Amino acid sequence: MAVKTLEELFVHQLSDIYSAEKQLTKALPRLARAAAAEELSAAFEAHLEETRGQVERIDQVVELLGIRLKRIKCAAMEGLVEEGKEVIDSVEEGPLRDAALIGGAQKVEHYEIAAYGTLCALARQLGYRDALPLLEATLEEEKATDRKLTLLAEGGGNQRAAAQAA
Repeated sequence: MAVKTLEELFVHQLSDIYSAEKQLTKALPRLARAAAAEELSAAFEAHLEETRGQVERIDQVVELLGIRLKRIKCAAMEGLVEEGKEVIDSVEEGPLRDAALIGGAQKVEHYEIAAYGTLCALARQLGYRDALPLLEATLEEEKATDRKLTLLAEGGGNQRAAAQAA
């Protein structure tokens, strides 16, 4: 079905990120198990709980606005999850894999930041004042997770990976 209105675009975008979040709830436990550093594993587990809350927020937005999500699969997240599987399969467990997992997780966060930024802008334009704080809360969580991942990489993860290769 073709998208013809801003409202339809909002529903499509919300449906897409809902699919992305659901896919992520399945992928994060695998990432947590694949991480060698306990702090990275714990970060993936914490983000799993946060992601479940983000799915609940989308459910709240749907209820508030009285809309129905489309049954679509987020192809972008599907590709990002597949990249994560490839890292797990092709990089030996240790600091180098952790560095690659962090990089892949940041790709996911950047995608989600873009998606929620778009949804917030659309919600503002459409006057969805009750839904906007829910979307903004998730956007801020995604930005915070990206910052945490950067700190893990810069706080020793990348140095350990470089030392492993030496």
